[in-house]
Amino acid sequence: MTKYTKQSRFLIAVDCIIFGFDGEHIKILLIKRALEPEKDKWSLMGGFVKPEESLDGAANRVLSQLTGLEGVYLEQIQAYGDPLRDPIERTLSITYFALIDINKYKTQLSDQFHAEWFLLKDAPKLIFDHDKMVENAKERIRYKAALHPILFELLPKKFTLPQLQNLYEDVYNTNIDNRNFIRKISATGLLIKLPEKDKTGSKKGAFYFKLDKKKYQANFQAFLSFIPKPDKLITS
Repeated sequence: MTKYTKQSRFLIAVDCIIFGFDGEHIKILLIKRALEPEKDKWSLMGGFVKPEESLDGAANRVLSQLTGLEGVYLEQIQAYGDPLRDPIERTLSITYFALIDINKYKTQLSDQFHAEWFLLKDAPKLIFDHDKMVENAKERIRYKAALHPILFELLPKKFTLPQLQNLYEDVYNTNIDNRNFIRKISATGLLIKLPEKDKTGSKKGAFYFKLDKKKYQANFQAFLSFIPKPDKLITS
């Protein structure tokens, strides 16, 4: 096989930034690094791309190894290629973010990697440039969430309005007026109210809803009415 001559070879890796929602707060799934340098320090879940794999294929494999899940929402973000980002060997990393419902999938997590969920705002310092990767992923999610229903990947199929409000408040790191939120989201006509209630928080309970995906795709602009404005977004 003909090869390019006089060219350097280096490694390509994928790193998965895995976000979950437990009904109240956004969390991030981290692992303990198993090798030096930075052994036993907190890290994103990642791995090297195999010769026969595509980037998407490698990311799905890494995610499956950690969570046991298939068909999870997974989106490529960007590449990180600083020559000194990995002290062992020149390595390019392609990042992906994944969105999962913690309550549905938490029992499937692998014990092999000592994975642990952390509140996003209380996550520990990560190895290499992983903190920068997480910040960039948060920015991408905030942008995407204003245009597409990706945050519903974090919710169960049926959810309450308090859960939805908690989710958006956590993602945008801001407080949303409860009555204003309910009024605006009801006015969109994009949620379907279900007959059953969640009574875990009170005797009165809160009705369950689900997203009308057909209406959302036809009129997603209606959902923008309750998204916090960019000048209110906080990245910390």
